[in-house]
Amino acid sequence: MATELVLDALMMAVWRRLPKTPVMIHSDQGSQFGSDDFNRCCKDNQLVPSMSRRGNCWDNAVAESFFSSLKKERIKRHIYATRQDAKSDVFDYIEGFYNRVRRHSHLDQLSPLAFQQLRTGS
Repeated sequence: MATELVLDALMMAVWRRLPKTPVMIHSDQGSQFGSDDFNRCCKDNQLVPSMSRRGNCWDNAVAESFFSSLKKERIKRHIYATRQDAKSDVFDYIEGFYNRVRRHSHLDQLSPLAFQQLRTGS
């Protein structure tokens, strides 16, 4: 995975959410998450990187859970013709289903969007 893809996703989240306080960003030990560009982006946007230690996935349970859902619910056994097809499908999963429709047990069986709207009134 290219660092650019990670940075694009981070910036999209920052632009959409406009966080007013520091936000923790969970990641695995991929090289893109240890890059200077990633760390600079985090520092510039009040993002606090959190990388799990080898063999200790509990540090990163939220990210691990998301990627498990993504793999099981969307991309398992799916072969994409192009990278763009894969990007579009993953984007559709996250923005069209995971955040807006999919119910989450840790959010009182609400979607992330419904949970946020209920908590913030927006």
